[in-house]
Order: sequence, then C-alpha cells, then structure tokens
Amino acid sequence: MRHWKVGGGDKVGVVGLGGLGHMGIKFAHAFGAYVVLFTTSPEKVKDAKRLGADEVVLSKNTEEMQNHLVSFDFILNTVAAPHNLDDYTVLLKRDGALCLVDLPDHPHPSPSISNLIFRRRRIVGSLIGGLKETQEMLDFCANNAITSDIEIIPIQQINEAYERMLKSDVKYRFVIDLASLQ
Repeated sequence: MRHWKVGGGDKVGVVGLGGLGHMGIKFAHAFGAYVVLFTTSPEKVKDAKRLGADEVVLSKNTEEMQNHLVSFDFILNTVAAPHNLDDYTVLLKRDGALCLVDLPDHPHPSPSISNLIFRRRRIVGSLIGGLKETQEMLDFCANNAITSDIEIIPIQQINEAYERMLKSDVKYRFVIDLASLQ
C-alpha cells in the first residue's frame, strides 16, 4: 500500500478476509483510507468492522457491487482462488490499481482489456519487500499498534489446523507454540 501511496482520503478495497485480508484492513485504516471489505461470507461483516473496515460489500450481490463502480483508488486482492478480476477492475477510478498479493493454483480468467485501457487502470502484483521495506512496515506496526490476529496451537494440533485452514476456519493466522515441541 505504501508503494502505491495509499493515504488519507483514498478509498481502498480489500478482497477477502483471511490472513492477508485482515492485515490489509488494519493497514488501510491506519493509513487513513476509507476501507471497504469485499467478501462472499455474510458472517464476516462484524469482524471486518472490528478490524477497521468502514463498509462491507457482499461480492456476490450485484447491486452492492454496482454501487461502487469507478470509485476506488486502490484494491488489495488477497484471495488465492481463481476468480474474475473484471468484477474489481470496473470498481477502480482512473489510474486506480488492483494489487494481487496471493498466488492461485490456477490462473485467473483473463481480464477484459477495455476495463483497463479506458480508465488507465492497472493490475499489479506484490509478494514482499526487501529488508528496508520490511523494517518500515514493522516500525509502522509498532507505532500504530497493529498486530496480526492469531490462534496459538500446540504442534500436536498441526493436522487439525491444516484441515481448518482448508475450510477457511482460522482467525486469522495459526502460530505454533514452540514449547509444545518438547
């Protein structure tokens, strides 16, 4: 988000409320943006608002999606499953960016080029910054009391944790208690 200069007054979307999405909401909120979560799960609305989302849109609801056409400066897409990127590029303003930060096991359907060129929109990707950017992120987290929501588990529950992760039943990261390794 810092690379794309997200800040106060921007409208930022976050697609997906999982390990990356919950942190995306926290960062966008701390940067002063108006934050909208896109989810397919109505049960995630309350959590999204607790994390800092100003609004939640159920992405399968066409009317809710249409209400946001051409209004976002930046959208962070944290969903690993292949899906139609056009649903989000049409929500971007002129010069807006849709940033992909998770890697699907199969390619996304090819986006419509007209959705990109007529408003100079961008689809970009990001994996991780270098040491300098990582340190800046950690300092920003410390200065803004941003932490990841985690569940601590003993190593003996790793198989159960993996099964829960496959079902998207994690709030929002598992951390293994190293004391359980003994």
